[in-house]
Amino acid sequence: MGERTDVVVGVDGSASSRQALAYALADAARRGVGVRVVSVFPPPDYRAVAYGMTAPPSTEDIAADIETSVRATVAEVVTEQGDPVGRVPVEVLAVPGTAAEVLVAESKDAQLLVVGHRGRGGFASVLLGSVGLHCVLHASCSVTVVRPSAGVAPKER
Repeated sequence: MGERTDVVVGVDGSASSRQALAYALADAARRGVGVRVVSVFPPPDYRAVAYGMTAPPSTEDIAADIETSVRATVAEVVTEQGDPVGRVPVEVLAVPGTAAEVLVAESKDAQLLVVGHRGRGGFASVLLGSVGLHCVLHASCSVTVVRPSAGVAPKER
């Protein structure tokens, strides 16, 4: 088995994923490793083209837009956290697919996978979201599920 090299964190723009990102950066700084920030999006639906409708943006265009947005979020969180988090190497990936499957695959060689307790979907009363549960059950590394801080109102983008 190869050496596990980094911390992987799932980011979907939710307040919960932002807190997971902050946790992942702090933990990576403590471990002396980098962070791979993964944002998953559904592949474009090309059925509209068959009906004479405008084609959706390409997968590459969607990934580029998401990477730009996630890099801005990373910069904000790094600024909030300060040193030593600012020295953590960060890689940002935007990947088409389903969040649970992509995160489990991306964490294959990671020391740790970090996810928020629930993302954009789901119900507020659920103790653990479906993506987090899938990751806990199937990831090949340790998984940390970050719960929201007390008194922090969710801020969706």
